[in-house]
Amino acid sequence: MSVPGGPSGSAPRWLSSEELAAWRGFVRLVHRLPAALEAQLQQDSRLSFVEYHVLAHLSEQPGRRIRMSELAALADTELSRLSHMIGRLEKRALVRREPDPDNGRYTQAILTDAGFAYLAEAAPAHVGRVRDLFVDALTPEELGVLHQVADKVLARIEGPPAGARRTRPRPAGAGCRAPGRTTTRHSVSWRSRIGVRR
Repeated sequence: MSVPGGPSGSAPRWLSSEELAAWRGFVRLVHRLPAALEAQLQQDSRLSFVEYHVLAHLSEQPGRRIRMSELAALADTELSRLSHMIGRLEKRALVRREPDPDNGRYTQAILTDAGFAYLAEAAPAHVGRVRDLFVDALTPEELGVLHQVADKVLARIEGPPAGARRTRPRPAGAGCRAPGRTTTRHSVSWRSRIGVRR
């Protein structure tokens, strides 16, 4: 297996046995963990993994509302896909859409009271599954290392060109704390008690 990005014509930088084992283990993890979490959400709450996190992100916004374009960035999904998803959630009365009162050219997604209550009901079981499969399998030190590793890799993927300022918001563990609780970057505690703040 080669690593792209080397000088043209240079020998491929093949992975060592240890590197390949780590890479393959990580690939299995990023495929199987979200699938396992989605299975729980579908069974208990009739929500996809992405739908749950869209609701969670909405719950953390002032007034539980945000422009669709900004929500798409937070949820790391395309605007067109988000629009279809919001349409499905609207049919269940979990969200609604309205023109942005500050600029009618934009549309805001709004978490309804029913949507907030639904999220609050879904959150404990989801976080319990996150703890069971992920948090409680690791020591606090391993969680800290994993956080650093994630930041390093994401910085390479998302890093702007030299001198450019970052404009895209980053998700901050939405849905793994009490619905409605807002945080700043790096302020998420996976060990915090799950409650509901209205």
